[in-house]
Amino acid sequence: MNVKLAKITPKLFETLKRGYSKKDLVKDLTAGFTVGIVALPLALAFAIASGVPPEKGLITAIVAGFFISFLGGSKYQIGGPTGAFVVIVYGVVARHGYDGLIIATIMAGILLFIFGYSRLGTYIKFIPYPVTTGFTAGIGIVLVSTELKDFFGFNIDGSLSPHFIEKCIQYASSAHTINLYAVAIGLLTIVLTVAIRQKVRKIPAHIFAIAISTAVVAIFNLPVDTIKSVFGGIPNSIPMPTMPEVTLERIRLLLPDAITIAILAGIESLLSAVIADGMTGDRHDSNTELIGQAAGNFFSGIFGGIPATGAIARTVTNVKLGARSPISGIVHAVTLLLLMLFLADVAELIPMTAIAGILMVISWDMINVKELWAFRRSPRSDLAVMLVALSLTVLLDITVAVQAGVVMAALLFMKRMSDVTNLEIIADASGDEHVSDPDSIENKIVPAGVGVYEINGPFFFGVADKLVQTLESINNMPKVFILRMRKVPTIDATGMHALRNFYAHCKKNDVTLVLSGIGMQSSTRRVIENDGFIELVGKENVQTHIDFALARAQVILYQLGEDV
Repeated sequence: MNVKLAKITPKLFETLKRGYSKKDLVKDLTAGFTVGIVALPLALAFAIASGVPPEKGLITAIVAGFFISFLGGSKYQIGGPTGAFVVIVYGVVARHGYDGLIIATIMAGILLFIFGYSRLGTYIKFIPYPVTTGFTAGIGIVLVSTELKDFFGFNIDGSLSPHFIEKCIQYASSAHTINLYAVAIGLLTIVLTVAIRQKVRKIPAHIFAIAISTAVVAIFNLPVDTIKSVFGGIPNSIPMPTMPEVTLERIRLLLPDAITIAILAGIESLLSAVIADGMTGDRHDSNTELIGQAAGNFFSGIFGGIPATGAIARTVTNVKLGARSPISGIVHAVTLLLLMLFLADVAELIPMTAIAGILMVISWDMINVKELWAFRRSPRSDLAVMLVALSLTVLLDITVAVQAGVVMAALLFMKRMSDVTNLEIIADASGDEHVSDPDSIENKIVPAGVGVYEINGPFFFGVADKLVQTLESINNMPKVFILRMRKVPTIDATGMHALRNFYAHCKKNDVTLVLSGIGMQSSTRRVIENDGFIELVGKENVQTHIDFALARAQVILYQLGEDV
């Protein structure tokens, strides 16, 4: 089998080769520095929400952010931790520990590398919209449920459960421990974020909101948890590369999570790149983008980070700030590194409830009630897929949700393909005729005793049963059954199996089967030829055109002694 590998050329190299001016550099420096500042609290917040120390988010944004921009296929992509991964990371850490998360992240990087070089980037973006909408909204709901602890300042015995229902039970039993100061600061953060985002769009709303909330807590010495009080502070250095112990058993256990991380990283990064293309008129390279994501996740794991992908909000911010090339993404990573080295002491004063407030705003954006409400006008099948993906994400986990959603969407696609692929009577023994086209048989003589049927569309396992149903519905079998296949672009193994059963049924009823519209060089002919069906039915009964098929039918009727 000849597998074509993708041609990989990072967008950075393409941009520099085409020419890069001093003006472009100034734009990239300005955009990258600003996005780096914007990314600081988000990186901390996503790490904390994922159940890992806050510095892991910074390490991810620095390391993965650099490689995603350096080797990726989009000029504007900003990589780092995102809300979509919170549920996955939280679950992996709960089941397999932090070492398990590192191994899963590295494995996801390797899988993304395979996806990119195998040209799967061209297809990953075709994950059905109801699936992505469902699990994105589900992630938003789970993210809110995770942040309620810090937002209300609950004092919960033991660790917070990764399961939605159990978390709700824990909150209910801890309601008496609510910290009203924490609630007030959390609400202040949400109000400031929403108000600034609506009224003063040029100011990074969440940075301003967190700065005000942090100042209020520090000035009035309010009794609320901060990053320092919970985690003991933020290291001001990047750790050395490490690799946990890897065994075949751990790989087997972590493979489903690694696949989910890889698929989700691919989906979100390509969606982010598409949005950036729409804003700029540029075109990203899907497969090269997956290679950048592969490197970002691989090295994030090596340096002790968490999974990363293209961050839509930060990428959009990067575009709006006038970025010209992937250098802005590299500057964003360098800016975060400098902030980690020199401002970690300030960042660790951020209140946990302020971070929860920011994440609740992000969660609301992810849930996107407007999009969910619009599904009421969609086909019921799409609504069902969306609801299943959402429910499974909330009640079980996103790994199951993605798998079930994709399988459901695939089944519905097959159903819809079978609906548009039909088997219709063109002319039966009674002479009823329809269908008007250049090769119509309206003006052709169809002898009595000849039935002409046509398959219109791909003949695959989703529609094979229609052939059997059609046979069973025929009361008076003709002497010759002409099956037109000129509009069949492809046929699979199940379709061939149905044809063989069709032939056997015809033979049992003393009916001669003649195939029409099977071009000498068509892919359909190659399939039925390789299957041995042409030898079975007889080469003389496989014709390239309806005229030849009708002529063959007349010969058969003559041989049977029928009046033609």
